[in-house]
Amino acid sequence: MSTPTLPHAPAPPYALDTGDPMHSQHTSPDRPPAVDCAHERGHITDSRFYGHIYATETSRAVFCDVCRFQSWLDIEAQLALAQAELGMIPQWAADRIAESARVHLLDLDGVRAEIRRTAHSLVGLLRAFQSVCGPEAGEYIHYGTTTQDIQDTGQVLAMKRVLDNLQTLIAGLVERLVEICEEHAATVVLGRTHAQPALPIGFGLKAAGWIDELLRHDERIEAMRPRVLVLQLFGGAGSMAGFEGKGPELLDGLAGRLGLSVPDTGWHASRDRMAEYVSTLAMTAGTLGRIADEIRTLGRPEIGEVQEAWYLGKVGSSTMPHKRNPEGCEQIVVMARLAAAQAGTALTAMGGDHERDGRTLRMEWVCVPDVSHYTLTACEIMTRVLGGLSVRTDRALANVLEVRDQVATEGLMLAFAGHVGKQSAHERIYQLIQRAIGERRPLRELIEADERLGGVLDPAELDVLFDPARYLGDSALLTRRVTDRARGWLKGRRAD
Repeated sequence: MSTPTLPHAPAPPYALDTGDPMHSQHTSPDRPPAVDCAHERGHITDSRFYGHIYATETSRAVFCDVCRFQSWLDIEAQLALAQAELGMIPQWAADRIAESARVHLLDLDGVRAEIRRTAHSLVGLLRAFQSVCGPEAGEYIHYGTTTQDIQDTGQVLAMKRVLDNLQTLIAGLVERLVEICEEHAATVVLGRTHAQPALPIGFGLKAAGWIDELLRHDERIEAMRPRVLVLQLFGGAGSMAGFEGKGPELLDGLAGRLGLSVPDTGWHASRDRMAEYVSTLAMTAGTLGRIADEIRTLGRPEIGEVQEAWYLGKVGSSTMPHKRNPEGCEQIVVMARLAAAQAGTALTAMGGDHERDGRTLRMEWVCVPDVSHYTLTACEIMTRVLGGLSVRTDRALANVLEVRDQVATEGLMLAFAGHVGKQSAHERIYQLIQRAIGERRPLRELIEADERLGGVLDPAELDVLFDPARYLGDSALLTRRVTDRARGWLKGRRAD
């Protein structure tokens, strides 16, 4: 049976030049010319138009291709200098290597071509570096080490820069939240559980919970630094066989030069450190997502308890001119969800075989930068959101008063418990509040007419129990405990 001839599918409008010589570049009246584009930006974090809401200037600089190569060259230079101190290579060669470790001196187009020709991720760079160092000094480049030593160490240095920036951003968020807490420690708002009215609380208590969570993330980051930010320098199979018996000394010397901790053994196939880093950042982004979602929800017009900053010229919709969308909070939630997705990848990358497994590192080249982009971006956007956030105290109080009877039930139950017993009081208040809601009648009216509870408490006591502002519990005290600790923490950071 012959194969039927299919009609030629028309090219999509504004077809892009793929750069593939097999891809037809011919034009015709029904096919417009290909767009002149080098296709250098394929990931949303690199987009000239949208990248600013998926990555930060810092994160792009840390994980830039060229900057990554410079980091690897820096490591090779410091390795050579450390080896010269131990007499492993000549000092003149180490000096020449260090002087030549400048990425702008390299033929990067040649590196790109060599990576494709050799199918190796580092040899192309090393050959270009060798040509810059000269034939004699070039013989001592990458002496006794292996590719993953350099690439793992480079990744750790990138992570160190991210954590430095992240902790600075967290400190800024905490400082702003402390201001909000102290201003609104006694601001009456509706505490909600299961998205339903629960009890009145101080708004400061809500924000104090955000601070407390952020401080725990900072504790996690500090705790993991010596555990995660470690040097990799163990050679081809982790035995340091290529270092002439001076491996441990070289490890200590290079770690000191790079400001990294010293591991007891190689970790080419042991990737728990990377998984811890990615998971910790994903958790931090998750907290920011929770805060953002709370602000987004409380800012809905029917709730209206908080208000994000807005400026004339900011457009919420291409068709509805009135829209003031919570774009910042929504994007933070997007970042939190994307960051969470990277944790699964990092955990999967823990399953490396034997003493080395390229599958692990190549997965981390995706999830480590991505979680860093997303978490830092979430922090930067949250900084802007909190900077312009205002609490609408009048609307918050109005929302509480609208459900005044419901949020008074716990206090009423406990007040009546001394007279009729706690369980009996709960059962009776339950019956009365459900009736009040169903019949849309005041709970106080039903209590005063009730045969068991009527007259048990005097009117002054009931006045207090039905006043939400007088049932904030220890909101202010608990808020102050957190803000005092946060201020001490901030002071300690400034001292460092």
